[in-house]
Amino acid sequence: MADRRSARGLDWLNFFIADVQTGFGPFVAVYLAAQEWTEFEIGLALSVGAFTAMISQVPAGAVVDATPRKRLAALAALVSLALSALLLAAWPAPLPVLFSLVLHGFASCVLAPAVAAISLALVGRNGLGERLGRNARYRAIGNGLSAGVMGAVGAYVSGAAVFWLTAALTLPAMAALSRIRAAELAPREEAAQAAEAAGQGGFRTLLTNRGVLVFSACCALFALSNAAMLPLVGTEVTARAGSMANLVIAACIVVPQLVVAVISPWVGRLAERRGRRLVLLIGLGALPVRGLLLSQVEEPVALVLVQALDGLGAATLGVLLPLVAADLTRGTNRFNTCMGVFGLANGIGATVSTAAAGAVAAGYGVGAAFLALAGAGLLAVLLALLAMPETRPAPPAAPEPVAPIALRPERSPS
Repeated sequence: MADRRSARGLDWLNFFIADVQTGFGPFVAVYLAAQEWTEFEIGLALSVGAFTAMISQVPAGAVVDATPRKRLAALAALVSLALSALLLAAWPAPLPVLFSLVLHGFASCVLAPAVAAISLALVGRNGLGERLGRNARYRAIGNGLSAGVMGAVGAYVSGAAVFWLTAALTLPAMAALSRIRAAELAPREEAAQAAEAAGQGGFRTLLTNRGVLVFSACCALFALSNAAMLPLVGTEVTARAGSMANLVIAACIVVPQLVVAVISPWVGRLAERRGRRLVLLIGLGALPVRGLLLSQVEEPVALVLVQALDGLGAATLGVLLPLVAADLTRGTNRFNTCMGVFGLANGIGATVSTAAAGAVAAGYGVGAAFLALAGAGLLAVLLALLAMPETRPAPPAAPEPVAPIALRPERSPS
């Protein structure tokens, strides 16, 4: 078990990473619009950043796998995020903005597997499920709080102030990283390196593993079903709620984060006790139910309540993605590369989701688009049910009891 200082350091590292990443969300589009960028220019810049993040998943995971100094990789990513935010705030011209978003995309892809690797080294594989649930809880709390704070800063100070604040928040993240003791990581890292020496596991072997292929497909279908739901909700709310639309959308973002914060540790414990496949089915099962309900409800309060199901899916996939990667790469040095493969599948699904849902909504209506997204979620459930193997390692067999040896009583001399 990790000592209290390192464990708390990892908690706060996840909290402040969520704060930093929130600054690069929709605030970028709002800021660039205020700088008189056209919609085409904003869309191009955001597309460059998203594309960079998508194609960087596997190379960034390989970089983290290649270095034994996971804390240094996380520190370098945090410094890069700070530079990216400072560049956005100080120089909102086309080339600096594009460079900033490319830098942010790659740094984010390094930071996520680095934190997962630190978590694995800190608690070991047997405690990873619960640790990942705790990570997700602190990230969700950070996301919820920072969204409100940065929204207020952007509204009452300036758009650039969001990115100055984002850069500043990398400092407490670095302080939290420094509280994770290197001595706590070293013994487990050395054991992992010994296992890696026994089975390196090539990239081709990784890509031909059944569990990797099926879980990647589940990630892609999850994102295909999930990514476009909130934008479609935004379209519906804007048409029906008028001036209250911003509040309703804010609630649709915050409520799922609250759900993630509450249930993530439970999800991690359930995955350790009952297996990954059951948890995956629960998380994927929320998608078709959510899509079906969203196609029927119209009241803003009902939309917010249905969106709470987003928290169930986010909590399960957030815990399972690194946990299943750890299961499937046991005894190899491909843990973070495997996470990159899953992240790439997720990015492809999300990219297709928004375009496909927009096309269906334009041709057949928003209700039909929600039903199509629900269908993609149902395909994910069926794939997990029929093809996904259980990846949780079997518990060690208890040693068989040794029968006592009966001793003959010594005969007394006659």
